[in-house]
Amino acid sequence: MRKIINTNIRLDLSREDDQKAYEYLLHMDRKEYKSYTRAVVAAVNDFFSRREKQENDPFLESREKEDRFLRQVLDTISESIHQAMSRFAFTASAAQSVPSESKPQEGLDENFAIAEDFLKEMGM
Repeated sequence: MRKIINTNIRLDLSREDDQKAYEYLLHMDRKEYKSYTRAVVAAVNDFFSRREKQENDPFLESREKEDRFLRQVLDTISESIHQAMSRFAFTASAAQSVPSESKPQEGLDENFAIAEDFLKEMGM
């Protein structure tokens, strides 16, 4: 036995959100959604199921937490690169001050330039 409920949706076209929703309904794919009802049902179900998943996700329940986590990862990488470059520069300068028959490693300046470019691209 089917149980059908009839309800109306009123859209105020002077409101930007309502206008946008109306435009979506007017231009929806009629092969995928046979009626406004099918489109509204899909939209409402998708919206609330995403909201439930977001509320129940303790690790990344919001974009802000995700951005904060990414920033921590980038900061850690940047700090490690800076420390490695400092140690490497100290080792290279110490090696140059000690007379040696072997030539210093070629390409050190290029490696420093590459690391600096990486840090600049990351905004650090």
